[in-house]
Amino acid sequence: MIRLLQQALDRGLEVNERLAAAAANGFDWLFRREHLVKSGRTEFELVHVGDLMTVRHYTLDGERAIELEDGTLLPVRRRRHAVPLVLVPPLGVTTETFDLMPNRSLVRYMAARGFKVYLICWGKPGRRHARLNIRDYADRMMGEALASVRAHSGVDEVSLMGWCMGGLLSLIHAGLQGNTGIRNIVTVASPIDMRGGGMVAGVAQALNTPAALIRKYTDFRLLAMNPEKLHTPGWVTTLAFKLTDPIGSVTTYWDLVTNLWDREFVESHSTTSNYLNNMLSYPAGVLQDFVVKVALDNRLAAGEIDVGRKISRFRRIRSAMLVFAGENDVLVPASTARGILDLVNAQDKTFALAPGGHMGVILGSGAQAAVWARSADWLVSRSLARPGTRPGRVTQAKSRASR
Repeated sequence: MIRLLQQALDRGLEVNERLAAAAANGFDWLFRREHLVKSGRTEFELVHVGDLMTVRHYTLDGERAIELEDGTLLPVRRRRHAVPLVLVPPLGVTTETFDLMPNRSLVRYMAARGFKVYLICWGKPGRRHARLNIRDYADRMMGEALASVRAHSGVDEVSLMGWCMGGLLSLIHAGLQGNTGIRNIVTVASPIDMRGGGMVAGVAQALNTPAALIRKYTDFRLLAMNPEKLHTPGWVTTLAFKLTDPIGSVTTYWDLVTNLWDREFVESHSTTSNYLNNMLSYPAGVLQDFVVKVALDNRLAAGEIDVGRKISRFRRIRSAMLVFAGENDVLVPASTARGILDLVNAQDKTFALAPGGHMGVILGSGAQAAVWARSADWLVSRSLARPGTRPGRVTQAKSRASR
């Protein structure tokens, strides 16, 4: 009897503690949500500042170890690998993609593994940037970014790692004439064959027939339209992404209610929600190029795409390649992503499936082991100094900043 009373008392105390925690967390979620958002906390230095695009350098100065999502500690390797790693996010999202939370941060993980980590920040495009297109991003801005990385690191060769459109921009840049000095390329959920299945390819195929009729019987051309008239705000990007999983967008709030007592869960939920609710607009010129050249004409699957007056040809790419696709990615399934390996001239190329959907494959609970760790392991053996190359040096950064 006494044992039952003690168990009831303990259970009552636990319930009271959870109710108190839920009340405190609920108050913060309603009125002080900025205290729950943990993204973009890693310090960085700016090594390049352009009109829109900047380049960040992450070092983890003063940290001996970082905490991973499972609670384990990863020691920070102070001796750096010879080849810098440049992370390339897609357009339409903030740079918090790669620095979502302190224990779920790709920039922190790769820096701890011993890489000189740089991140291209595409900035927040507005209406005045509507005319920016593939040439501006894949040629001009990527060129400026990599030049600044080479100047800052003192190393001629770099590795690129891009998610979704970030992977495509990396490949398109690498395929341009004269763009050597890219030792390794890692792509994650980057669509190549728009007839390969999945939601993105399905939309492209659905548009293909009416687009062909419009081209045949009218003078209307999407590429001829004034991009400034096609500008859409960032909330349209958020809405479009959430419509790919409308049920999940609703049930996530039920998960919040049932776990409101758990501070870590509330912080994770708030951080992820803040990230998803603050997506950025796509410059209309980029959308025009991707809709016509990538989605309708499926030029990437043919191995080349025009970039202004230049042609990017994937057969020029000899970099070592590691290509990931998400096992449950309904937007860009494996059949859409793996085709790049048949188009490049690389001798060293690998394809891998990883758990998760389009976002989970790079940000999900299984990403650290299946994508981050595997990418780091793969890059380590391919980031050795070549005989006769100049040693890396670090030049003075323009400024130091954190969010």
